[in-house]
Amino acid sequence: MHEPQIRTRPGPLMRAGRWVDAHPRIAAPVFGAVAATGFPPLELWWVAIPAVAGLAWLVWRSANWRQAALIGWLFGVAHFTVTNNWIATAFTYQANMPAALGWAAVPLLSLYLAVWPGFAAGAARAIARRGSLTAFGFAFAACWIAGEWFRSWVFTGYAWGPLSLMLLGTFSRPGAAMLLPWIGTYALSGVVVLVATSLLALLMARRWIGAGALAAVVAALMLWPAGQGRQGTLPFTLVQPNIPQEEIDDPTKFESQFATLAKLSVKRRDVSHRIVLWPEGAIPDYLRPGYPQRYYDELTAMGDPAFARRRLGYVAGPGGLLLLGSIDLKIGGNANYPRAVGAYNTITAIDSKGKIVGGYAKAHLVPYGEYLPMKWLLKPLGLSRLVSGSIDFIPGPGPRTLDFGPWGKAGMQICYEIVFSGRVIDEANRPDYIFNPSNDGWFGAWGPPQHLAQARMRAIEDGLPILRSTTSGISAVIDARGVVRAHLGRRVAGRIDGLVPPPHAPTLFAQLGIWLTLIWGLLLMGGWLVASRLPERYWRRT
Repeated sequence: MHEPQIRTRPGPLMRAGRWVDAHPRIAAPVFGAVAATGFPPLELWWVAIPAVAGLAWLVWRSANWRQAALIGWLFGVAHFTVTNNWIATAFTYQANMPAALGWAAVPLLSLYLAVWPGFAAGAARAIARRGSLTAFGFAFAACWIAGEWFRSWVFTGYAWGPLSLMLLGTFSRPGAAMLLPWIGTYALSGVVVLVATSLLALLMARRWIGAGALAAVVAALMLWPAGQGRQGTLPFTLVQPNIPQEEIDDPTKFESQFATLAKLSVKRRDVSHRIVLWPEGAIPDYLRPGYPQRYYDELTAMGDPAFARRRLGYVAGPGGLLLLGSIDLKIGGNANYPRAVGAYNTITAIDSKGKIVGGYAKAHLVPYGEYLPMKWLLKPLGLSRLVSGSIDFIPGPGPRTLDFGPWGKAGMQICYEIVFSGRVIDEANRPDYIFNPSNDGWFGAWGPPQHLAQARMRAIEDGLPILRSTTSGISAVIDARGVVRAHLGRRVAGRIDGLVPPPHAPTLFAQLGIWLTLIWGLLLMGGWLVASRLPERYWRRT
C-alpha cells in the first residue's frame, strides 16, 4: 500500500525566484530602479539591499559571462536613470537647448554608466564560473569595487551615486558608513554586494538564525547613535542667500543679491577671528586686477575690481576672512586686443582690508556643464554646455590646502569635486577643514540631498569637517564623523553661526587613499578563492 504524496505549495520566495529566473531581462532593470531608492532622498536601504541581492542571483544563475554582463548593464541603466533624474531639471535653467532634452540626456548618460555594473557582473561570472552563491558573492563584491573605481576616473570620471551611499545613516548618525575610514567608499559598495548576496544565500538555505544575525548587524550599524561630538575653536558664519537659479545670471538682480549676502553676513558677536563662507558663484565681479577694462565694465561693481574687493572686506569685518565662489579669467589673444580665452571656477579669500590672500581653482570640471567635450562634433549639432558663457572653463591643478594662519588650514572643493573618493585633500598638507561651496539650484529635489550625502561620506573617510555653503540649499556643517551639526534646507535664506568642528587624526583611508580600497578588493577576491575551494558538502544547501 502506497502512502499518498503530499504536494506542498511553493512559498513566496520560491515563487518570486521562479519568476525572476524566467524573466531576467525584466527583473534586472526592476532591481536596478528599486536599488536607487536606497539613496537620498528616499533612503530605503532595507528595500535597496534585497534589490542588490536580486541582481546577484540573476548574475549567479546566468549561463555565461556575456549574459551576466547584459543583466548587469540592464540593472545599471535603470539604476542610474532613477538616481540621476535630477540632471533633467538642469536643462530647464538654460535657453540654448530644449528643456525636454534633459529627459533624453539622463537615460542616454545611463547607457554609458551602466557599462560598469555590466563589467562587474560579467567579470564576476567569468571568474566564478561554478560554486556556491555564497562564494560567488566574494568575487562579485571584488569586481563591483573595481567597476566603481574605473567609473570614477575613466573619461574624467563620474563617481556620483556609489552603491555604498545607501549605507549612510540619517543626519544625526553615520550608519554603516562609519566603516569608511578603514575601507573607503568603493570598498563599502563591495560590502553592500557581499552582504546582499550572503543574506540571500542564507535565506535560500533556510538558515534563519544566520540570516537574522546578519540582518541585525546591518540594522545595528545603520541605527547606531553617533554620540556627542567635540567642539571647535574657530568661529564661522555660513551663508545661504536662497538665490533662485533663474536669477543667478540676471544682471538686474546682482546688487540685490549682494545686499542679501552682506546682510546675512553681519557680525553678531565679538570674536577676534571669524571666517565667512559664501556659496559657489556668489558674485559676478571679477576681483583680480589686470584684465581689459571692458570685462570690469560689463560685470564688476562700479567697473572697479579694487572697489569690489573693498566692499567684500567690509563684509568680512575686523578680524574676518571671507571665502566666496567667484570667476577668474585667463587672458590671451594678441597685444593689440587681449581677450579672455578661458575661465576658472574659483574660491577667493578676501581679508578685512579687501586684499586677496588666497585662491583655489576647481580642478574636476563637470562635462557638459562647465565645458563641452568633443565640441567639434557636438556644437554643430546644436548642443552646448549648461553653464552660461561663451568660453570654456579651465581645470585647476587639483586639491590644495591654504594656510590662513589664525583662520586655520582650509582644504577646498568646489561643488561636484566633493563626490570623488580619495581625491579631495592634499595628502602632503592635510587641512583642518574642507570648504565646499556649491550651487545646487540646478538639481531639483533629488540632487541636493544626494550631494550632501556624498560630502558626508568624504568627511567620514578623511576624518575632516566639511562646511557647505550653497546658493539655495542644502547648506550644512558636517563634523569629522559625518554627522550634520546644522543645516539650512532648500529654498531658505539664512545663516549658520558656530565653531568649526575639530578634525580627527588622519584615518587609515586618509593615509593610504584609494590603495586601501583596492587592497580590500584583493582581499575579497582572496575570500572567493578560499570559499570556492571548501568541500562541496559545506555549501550543499546554498
